[in-house]
Amino acid sequence: MRVVSLVPSLTEAVAVSAPGLLVGATAWCSHPPDLDVRRVAGTKNPDVEAVIALAPDLVLANEEENRAVDLDALRAAGLDVDVTRIRTVAEGLAELRRVLGRLGTAPAWLDEAERVWAVPHTVPHDGPRRRAVVPIWRRPWMAVGSDTFTGDLLGRLGVDNVLADSPERYPRFDPDALPPHDLVVLPDEPYAFDADDGPEAFAAPSRCVSGRHLTWYGPSLVEARELLTAQLAPPG
Repeated sequence: MRVVSLVPSLTEAVAVSAPGLLVGATAWCSHPPDLDVRRVAGTKNPDVEAVIALAPDLVLANEEENRAVDLDALRAAGLDVDVTRIRTVAEGLAELRRVLGRLGTAPAWLDEAERVWAVPHTVPHDGPRRRAVVPIWRRPWMAVGSDTFTGDLLGRLGVDNVLADSPERYPRFDPDALPPHDLVVLPDEPYAFDADDGPEAFAAPSRCVSGRHLTWYGPSLVEARELLTAQLAPPG
């Protein structure tokens, strides 16, 4: 079977679980670091002709990361395009199991990820719940809003997104006009926030975290809970 993935999360999942099936991936597919396949431009602007030329049996896409016009062009060329829809951790795990099942594999890491994320956050055992804003871009400022995988994942860690009631999934915002919050979560993707670029715009304490562990659904979910819990821990 020949597979092209237009989604970094799914690229990593397939590469780790079914080595040798991937023949193409986007330039943003950074894991595994040693992945050696044809690059077909970006998630938002894939080289459709390059994907078609690879003659894949299956193209993996996502409703949020990829544009319908590109996916329609691939279907028009006769390709099988599987589009995932993921808004929660549970949906992410279920879609991974479904997609990988199409490839004839049910990896042990997925069993472990399901086990890790089945445990709920409890108070007081895991500490009090906190309220956070989760910027994803600046100039203009944009943040995680409603109905997102990232928001659900943070909620399972005891961190409630203060913009979860927004009518938009990724609303623009003014740092000086946010609802009350006690934490700012700054991922290093899609915007590369770091200690010198982001925290200075907010009065609340900031934590710089791994964007891959915060937003990707794939093998990273196995370690994401422990890693993010440590990264978001209050000082002391």
